[in-house]
Amino acid sequence: MSVTLHTTHGDLKVELFCEAVPKTAENFLALSASGAYNTTPFHRYIPGFMIQGGDISLSTTQINPDTQKPPLPIVGPIPKGGTSIHHPYALNQEIHLPALKHHTRGILSMASRPVKDRTAPGSQGATGPTINGSQFFITLAAAPHLDGASTVFGKVLNLTAQDEGGDVLGRLEKAKIKVDKKGRVVQPSPQEEEEGVWERVGIERVTVHANPFAG
Repeated sequence: MSVTLHTTHGDLKVELFCEAVPKTAENFLALSASGAYNTTPFHRYIPGFMIQGGDISLSTTQINPDTQKPPLPIVGPIPKGGTSIHHPYALNQEIHLPALKHHTRGILSMASRPVKDRTAPGSQGATGPTINGSQFFITLAAAPHLDGASTVFGKVLNLTAQDEGGDVLGRLEKAKIKVDKKGRVVQPSPQEEEEGVWERVGIERVTVHANPFAG
C-alpha cells in the first residue's frame, strides 16, 4: 500500500504498513483521501532528527475541492493540533510489534500527545497515557529512543538520488528553513520566500494509490 506526499520540495513516495497497524494506517489514508492534509505545513524541524507535519488544523483549505465538504465530519472548526477520524473518540497507539522500529532514516511515525482528560473530545476511550491524532513525523536518522513510544506506520521509499523522484527528504533537509529555539518552523512571508531568504516547507496534497479500507 503506497501514497505520494506532494511536498513543496518534491514527491515523497511512502509505503504504509496497513496489515501491521491497521487503525493507524486507516486514519492516515482517510485523512489523505479527504484532503485534510492539503496545504498543511511541516511545522517542526530538528536537523539530524526529524521533520514533523500533519496538523490538519493549520490547513489553509478547510474545504475538500473535490467534494466541496469539510475534510472531517466535525461540527465547528478542527481542534487545535489536529485530530483523528474517530473524533471525539481517541485513536489509541498500536505499539505492539517489536519489528516496527525507528531504526533508520525515512521512517513514518505518529506524533502522539499525552492524555490529560480521558473524557475530553479526542481523548474519549483512551487506553494508554498517549494517543494519536493527525500529526506525524519522518525520521532523518535512526531514533531508537522512540521505539515503544510512537506508532511506526510506514516508510519513505525514495531516499536516494537514483530513486524515482529523487531524494526529496534530502531536499527538505537542505532547505532554508527558519526555526525557533524549540524546533518550530517559522514559515516565511511571501516577500522572504520570493527573495530566497527562507523557504516554505509543507504538504501541498496527497495521492492515495489504493485504499484497502475504502468501502
